[in-house]
Amino acid sequence: MAQVAKDTTKQPVNRLAMMALLMIGSFSIILMQTALGTAQPALMTAFDVDSAQVQWLSTIFLMVNGIMVPVSAYMTTRIPTKRLYLLALTVFTIGTAIAAGTPTSSFWILMVARALQAMAAGVVMPLMQVVALSLFDENSRGKALGMVGLVIGMAPAIGPTLSGWILDKQHDIFGLSWGGDWRSIFTLVLPITIIVLLLSAVYFKDVLPTQKVKLNVRSLIESTAGFGFVLFGSAMVSDHGWGNFAWVIAPIIIGILIIIEFTRHQAHMDKPFLDMMVFKNKQFTITTILVSLTFVAMIGVEMVLPIYIQQVRGLSALHSGLTLLPGALMIGVLSPIAGSLYDKYGAKPLAMFGFATILAGTLPFYFLTDTTPTLYIVVLYMVRMAGVGITMMPLTSSAMGALGRAQSAQGTAVNNTTRQIAASLGTALMASVMQNTINNNMPSNSLKGQDPLAFGHQALNASLDGFHASFLLASGFALLAFLLSFFMHSGKVNPKPGKED
Repeated sequence: MAQVAKDTTKQPVNRLAMMALLMIGSFSIILMQTALGTAQPALMTAFDVDSAQVQWLSTIFLMVNGIMVPVSAYMTTRIPTKRLYLLALTVFTIGTAIAAGTPTSSFWILMVARALQAMAAGVVMPLMQVVALSLFDENSRGKALGMVGLVIGMAPAIGPTLSGWILDKQHDIFGLSWGGDWRSIFTLVLPITIIVLLLSAVYFKDVLPTQKVKLNVRSLIESTAGFGFVLFGSAMVSDHGWGNFAWVIAPIIIGILIIIEFTRHQAHMDKPFLDMMVFKNKQFTITTILVSLTFVAMIGVEMVLPIYIQQVRGLSALHSGLTLLPGALMIGVLSPIAGSLYDKYGAKPLAMFGFATILAGTLPFYFLTDTTPTLYIVVLYMVRMAGVGITMMPLTSSAMGALGRAQSAQGTAVNNTTRQIAASLGTALMASVMQNTINNNMPSNSLKGQDPLAFGHQALNASLDGFHASFLLASGFALLAFLLSFFMHSGKVNPKPGKED
């Protein structure tokens, strides 16, 4: 018989309403992670800033989000579920309203608004997973996290397409003209989050037990500084390259040293701020690494492919987004199916098949030319994103299953933090490989005056070489993940006795 979900007072919970509100609200929040990528040229014009400055709108979201994820473990343990979700929705709503109303003379206000949005995202992403685990029993865990996969996978993937459609022109919706400018990206999600906020005040319940855990200030400072430095250093790679000591190497080294000390400190605490000892569980460690590689494969190519489509093929931002849309939809279609298959067969066969699919859909990108048919790109991207949809949530389910409910909040925070840092470093590595290859193969400026046609041809080939190198690296990540999947535990993973409350 199916488990009847109950809150902390043992009262029945409307599981469908809670999951619907959690998914819609979380989708709106996580969507903002990638939604401004397509809008950067419009924002540069509106605020009169250069590309390096406007890039900080994405960088600050990534950094604050990554810093907040480990803090979420403490907040989930200390703050009642309903209050925490309402708080996150409120912070996001305030940040979105500020962003929509930012005067073009004050770029810093938009930066603050993005930081507020990222704070909410850093809390909601792990909270969504923990709540889904609490609402469903072990036999339905894969199905529950399959629904979560709809949000975590589709929201970032669909962001560029949606913003491209919004920016393309004004749209007539219910007799009202809307769209055509960057503010519309924020005004689209604002009413949705307000409605979810109001309904959550009624239907959301406290389903996670809380403890009166005292905030360890030292742990908070070490966590914020350690993960913040690593994320900052990786974000600076696109501007300064891996060889820059002051902006890239030094912050990453400092961050790693602080994280090492943070981990040592947590191991000696009775109630750790972020329990890094979950990595002693072999199955959790392997699956967390594989989840991270999945995100590197997904986010890295999501970043590189639109640049190729727009710079080499000369297509618009809208066309670029539409080219990626079918692939994004594959995650939405396959995540729930993969969740159900996990409940029957476990994660190992899905991971092996999924990573083989990602590799099969990525390696052919190495052979892209300036005349490759768009349909070919669409189909390949669909194949690789199908692999992402097949692997992502079964792996997360397996990681959480290895720990059990008693450690679910801590495990989810560690899993998400690792994934966030891996995605940041992996994306920075792919971008730097691409740019360095382009720079090394770019013809000299003297050729431009002597033979402009030859210069243009060699410059195009240099760009293609850069994209080829980046896609080859992405294929390497997929191959590594495929090989690691052989070391996974067969069948469904359940927590060992004694780990449950």
